[in-house]
Amino acid sequence: MLMFAWREAWWKSSTIALLVSFAIAAVSGCKGETEAPTVPTVTVAHPTSKAVTDYLEFTGNTAATDSVTLVARVEGYLQKIHFVDGSVVRKGQLLFTIQQSQYEAQLQQAEAQVEAEKAALFHAKTEFARYSNLLREDAATQTEVDQWRYKRDSSAAELLSAQAQVELARLNVSYTTVRSPFDGRIGRHLVDPGNLVGTPGQQTPLAEVNQIDPLYVYFTINERDLLKIIAENKGKRRNEVTEEKIPVFFALSNETGYPHEGRLDFASISVSPTTGTLQLRGIFPNHDLIILPGLFVRVRVPVAEQSNSLLVPGDAVSFDQQGEYVLVVNNKNTVERRGVKTGPQVGELLVIREGLQPNDNVIVEGLLQSIPGRVVNPQPAKSSHAATTTRSSSS
Repeated sequence: MLMFAWREAWWKSSTIALLVSFAIAAVSGCKGETEAPTVPTVTVAHPTSKAVTDYLEFTGNTAATDSVTLVARVEGYLQKIHFVDGSVVRKGQLLFTIQQSQYEAQLQQAEAQVEAEKAALFHAKTEFARYSNLLREDAATQTEVDQWRYKRDSSAAELLSAQAQVELARLNVSYTTVRSPFDGRIGRHLVDPGNLVGTPGQQTPLAEVNQIDPLYVYFTINERDLLKIIAENKGKRRNEVTEEKIPVFFALSNETGYPHEGRLDFASISVSPTTGTLQLRGIFPNHDLIILPGLFVRVRVPVAEQSNSLLVPGDAVSFDQQGEYVLVVNNKNTVERRGVKTGPQVGELLVIREGLQPNDNVIVEGLLQSIPGRVVNPQPAKSSHAATTTRSSSS
């Protein structure tokens, strides 16, 4: 009896366990049917096709168009400084005054000597004329006439020399006032008032003045880009290339875009054999004198206009170990990875040089849900998004 009761209890427990297993399997099957994976929805758009100007980008530095170190050209004590260190100065503005009394006295002495030589010349001319008349009347000798001719000519030469001394004295007086040679900004004064400056045999720097309106920007182009430009201008006459006013743009390190516009001003006549680069220079207006020489800048130069370029939003381009790529949806609504080569950025858009066709459906939204090989539900981008894209590309 006990054995029979044990077998009956075991059979009941086994049956219950089996029924529970079937129930769990049934429930799991129901859940699998109700929670079937959904197809993610993504937004797609065709690449924008339009003409885009191709640019080359460089790094460069700003420089003054003129830089002069003011020196004392006459010897004397520095009397006064007429500017504030680091201020803006104008052409002809008085900057330094050197002791003038000595040179003003020398000027007066030279002018007095001129008057004396004029009197001597007048006397010599008068006597020469008188003795010439006496010679005709046999009242004077030829020797006396020749002596007065010599004195007349000598006095004329002495007068010219005295007049030259006046000009030199006036020049020295003018050197006692040091003025700005152009509009610009001046650095700090290098000599304090009361010091002797202009000592013979050595120059005494007083201050440095920089002309920064307009402003130069120097940068270099590598050999590969240079050959590219030469190839694109092949067939043009040399004067057509050199006389063309090529625009140049630059931006400071804290600026976005390239807000400052100028033109190409100079290109070196040879490529550096050590670096393989060619030095170029742009000239830019700097009316407010805010941009100083020596700043690091980003430079952009337009090279050529590419017609029918393809552009996509910059957010649609990703990067991995294989390089840059975009995700597209094929005709089977399956995500594909397309390796691309990008060009310059135009507003919020990025130029695609290789890897895309005009009719490709590029995923612009829902990239996190887009996995290559996965089926998605593509939806076209809204018209407002397209309008925004168009405005961005034209800016």
